[in-house]
Amino acid sequence: MNAATMSDSSSVANGPKSEIYEALTSIRLIDPHSHINPHSPASTTLADVLGYHYYTELAHSAGMPKSQIEDKAIGPKELVERLVGGLQPLENTAQYSWLIEICRTFFGFEEDRLHLNNWEALYDRSESIMASAQWSETVLDQSNVQAVFLTNDFDDALEGFDTETYIPCLRTDDLVFHLAKPEVRGRLAACTGIELDGSLESLRSSLKQRFEHFVSRGARACAISIPPTFTPTPVGDGRASTALNAVLQQGISADASHRDALARRVFWTLAELCDEFGLPFDLMIGVNRQVYPEGVFQGQDLYDSRVSLIQYRELFNSFPNVKFPVSVLASVTNQELVSYAWIFPNVITNGHWWYSNTPSFIARDAAARLEAVPQTKQIGYYSDAYKLEFIWPKFDMYRKVLSGVLADQFVCDRGWSVERAVELGRKVLRDNVEEIFPLPKGATNSTSEEDSSDNADAPNAGVESLGALGVATAVAGVTEVLDYGSTPSVEETQQVEIESDELESLDVDALPADEEVQELGVDDVELLDDSVSSETSAEQLESLVDDEPLDVGNLLDDETPSEPITQLRGESSFSPDDDSLQLEADPNTGEFTLPVGDDDDDDDHVIITESDDSHSSSDESPVERTDPTAETVEELEEFDLDFLSDDDEEPAKES
Repeated sequence: MNAATMSDSSSVANGPKSEIYEALTSIRLIDPHSHINPHSPASTTLADVLGYHYYTELAHSAGMPKSQIEDKAIGPKELVERLVGGLQPLENTAQYSWLIEICRTFFGFEEDRLHLNNWEALYDRSESIMASAQWSETVLDQSNVQAVFLTNDFDDALEGFDTETYIPCLRTDDLVFHLAKPEVRGRLAACTGIELDGSLESLRSSLKQRFEHFVSRGARACAISIPPTFTPTPVGDGRASTALNAVLQQGISADASHRDALARRVFWTLAELCDEFGLPFDLMIGVNRQVYPEGVFQGQDLYDSRVSLIQYRELFNSFPNVKFPVSVLASVTNQELVSYAWIFPNVITNGHWWYSNTPSFIARDAAARLEAVPQTKQIGYYSDAYKLEFIWPKFDMYRKVLSGVLADQFVCDRGWSVERAVELGRKVLRDNVEEIFPLPKGATNSTSEEDSSDNADAPNAGVESLGALGVATAVAGVTEVLDYGSTPSVEETQQVEIESDELESLDVDALPADEEVQELGVDDVELLDDSVSSETSAEQLESLVDDEPLDVGNLLDDETPSEPITQLRGESSFSPDDDSLQLEADPNTGEFTLPVGDDDDDDDHVIITESDDSHSSSDESPVERTDPTAETVEELEEFDLDFLSDDDEEPAKES
């Protein structure tokens, strides 16, 4: 049963908000940011759910000692009992509502409070449900989730999981901020096979190798969490080389200025590689680490409102082709983010992160974005979840808030239809995720990529070699252009024969199934309806032709007049008459022919005779000759060249 049908939508009022909400729950989601472990994506006990840092930090904040929460001597069931005992102060929070929603949706819990009198039965029932081998798939299906973006360490092998469901993302915090640690440099050398030797080339090569590794395995983003004090700016080669060598020699004891310079150089190189590989650079800005060092695990960091996006001015300007989805830790920074996304084409608003991830802040921030930022530049939400069970309640919280904003501000205030409002919701919930995080170039297997590249390049090259005509015919729907000027070489012919033999060895039907098409390794056939006329317009064709027209010369001969024709006999004009044409009508057929006879008195008559040394049969007439040279001679002999002066013949004699 899908979670969308099990969700309690009673909190969504009737009317446009309810209609919009129900439509949004039917959208199959792609979660663009999480901390899911793809090797153990779902929970195994209720301790995995209650152990989420939101509950441990809230329980600790409400008075539970850290030692009771992080006691390594206790098992998962005892930990749940302790945490349930501290839940009562948290019942007012949004996080508590997530917990109840998870228990209802996935474990059949029918109450609205979890306490010491009912927790154990829920624990046992949930444990048996989660023991299913298909539990992860069940959670994804019930949550209506198609895929989840991960947060992968830079040295992750990215093996042993489906990268179409669990999409890799290169997390780079350690590379930027902790490269001074020997263990980080050791991990980098181990996964790349490249030792940092003090040269900037070794640094760049190792970083590029990580991009090649991640992109080849389907990664769709590079991401980093950035403290408020960091300002990304370029660092010159000399300064960067000095910083790198200082860090390699002194490690974490290196001067802070060297560590900062190296961090900025690494960050800038990552941005360059994002540009090169076509990856968005996901920036999560503003977290101050270790503000409360005595807090529970992941309950020590807070936002710092002193951060400003002006610190990223040079980055955004220097990489116009890199998309920067930006998350800000606090709602107080949202207006600045809205203004930057308003102005910069490459800045994108991204989710509602951490301390901004409660309904009131989401409502205010989402409304501000929807009314000021282009709808194609907004990623509505991500779960930031550590276990799959949390994706449903967190996204559902956002859907309810989004439904209210769309109903109030767009349907009621602007007069939009519900359908139009739902389309806007679909864009920020799902469509933009696919548009902003597409599968990058080089994400497929290298062998298949080369094959497809070879097959794709061949027809394109043929069309391009025909110039504007080839482009125009291709756009207009002409799929074959005959080029008689080229013939396949012997090698090409042999290659075709080899491929044909291989194909004949395959056992396929006349109408192949999908598996057989994949076995062939060729693109499937696309059937087109020839009766449908092409919609290609003249403007589209004109846009494809070369800017500089092909110079074919003066075909019409209308720019410079040709030289006048000189009559062979020197006449100034020629008017045909019966005498000059010397034509006689055949008495039998009436056909006009040149006279043939022995009239030697008239020099103007041309006598056509057969050559004495002709090997033709005696019945062969002159008109039956097929030798083009002989015909040319006969045509020349029709003219009387006696009028030419003797002077014209002298040069020939002298030569």
